[in-house]
Amino acid sequence: MRKVVGAAVTILGVAAAGAGWAMTARPATPAPAAEVVTGTAAVTRGSVAERTQYTGTLGFAGSYPVAVLGQPGVLTAVAPAGSTVYRGGVLYRVADRPTHLLFGAVPAYRELRLGVTPGPDVKELETNLVALGMDPDDRMTVDDTFTAATAAAIRRWQAAWGLPAGQRTGQLPLGTVVFEPGSLRVDQVPAAPGTSVGVGSTVLTGTSTRPVVTCEIPVAERATVAPGDRVEITVNGLPGTSAGTVSSVARTATTPARQGGEQSAATVTVTIRVTLPKAAQGLDEAPTGVYLTTASRTGVLLVPVLALLPRSGGGYQVRLASGGFVPVTPGLFDDVTGTVEVDGDLTPGQLVQVPAG
Repeated sequence: MRKVVGAAVTILGVAAAGAGWAMTARPATPAPAAEVVTGTAAVTRGSVAERTQYTGTLGFAGSYPVAVLGQPGVLTAVAPAGSTVYRGGVLYRVADRPTHLLFGAVPAYRELRLGVTPGPDVKELETNLVALGMDPDDRMTVDDTFTAATAAAIRRWQAAWGLPAGQRTGQLPLGTVVFEPGSLRVDQVPAAPGTSVGVGSTVLTGTSTRPVVTCEIPVAERATVAPGDRVEITVNGLPGTSAGTVSSVARTATTPARQGGEQSAATVTVTIRVTLPKAAQGLDEAPTGVYLTTASRTGVLLVPVLALLPRSGGGYQVRLASGGFVPVTPGLFDDVTGTVEVDGDLTPGQLVQVPAG
């Protein structure tokens, strides 16, 4: 097997017509060529990749449950499923007390006010206050220490919430903020407004806003894919392709449930970061077709797959626009571009015949 040099993911539908002309898969036993209406295509030199097809699913990275941290009470509001909550936004309200989203890796675990011991949660808070524009005069030093400048920035933020002056305390009781890695796309809302919620009750589950495609590949294929490999994605029903990159390949294999009495082969999950076109943004659980590169070559002669014709006695040939035939040996077949690597007496720019249309 040729050495694998990369991984790519895309969806492709290739239509071929004309009896006796080659299809996108490797041609089977040659059959006599039939007369068909033809056009021409140029011989080129470039790159070719051979892919194996899988199926995938478009979704979003991560899963982040959001639970009540402050006082228990009646849930009076919660961000709806499908919405996105950004830095400073309200995730939910208990007894009309809002809980705001801030960014950070350390979870909220205590009241933040003057007099608290220094800690990384203070630095997270100050970083967010600066990002929210609550320290316009740059009086606050972003570090682990809660200072009077930190309290002043909180009071500005509380004013932005609409609190009257007497309620701008400059401190944040536990439950006022939740720290998550970034903006949250609300995925599920298990608690409805009007229900009683206690400390630790999950009120919503979010994901990141980063779209990803996941697909299952056989364990034997795991060594052919690596983080950083460039990919292309096309969502079923949408035109065009999108650029992506393999972000992770699972280390643990899973074995699907038995189907029809037979045990399916073990697989691993490949996760791919992707930048989606506007038409696909917001889609979740959308099916994708996946072509995984198993071999690739560069600097080779390429012709359209449909240019291949069977030779009498075996093998393949192409017909030049001038009418002559040139024997060729096919190499890698690229289902994405509809081209095939060939070895033969051809030069880039020569025209070969292909079925018209």
